[in-house]
Amino acid sequence: MAQDFRNVLVRTIGTGDTTLLAGGDYDAVIGIRCCNITTSTIAIDVKIAKGGADYFLAKGVSVPPNSAIELIQGGAKIVLASGDTLEAVSSASSSLDVVLSYIDTISS
Repeated sequence: MAQDFRNVLVRTIGTGDTTLLAGGDYDAVIGIRCCNITTSTIAIDVKIAKGGADYFLAKGVSVPPNSAIELIQGGAKIVLASGDTLEAVSSASSSLDVVLSYIDTISS
């Protein structure tokens, strides 16, 4: 069964919610790496927005200067259904890069 692996690269996320991925027909997020590209510590949120509510994968997580964190590890997966939006925000402007890996429309 073939799978369609994809990635999303988002640069210089700041203090406004930034969409990383809009869920399609059951996409499986298999990796999220968040990198602080500044020389000061930042706090980040990564969340799924669904039906007017936010569901946090990370909230107020401190990322040291010039460092990165991995939010999904060890084979874990997060499934996004149609209408779900994966978003990120930082406490400082133009401070966060995100590399996201996912499987587009997982097979049933």
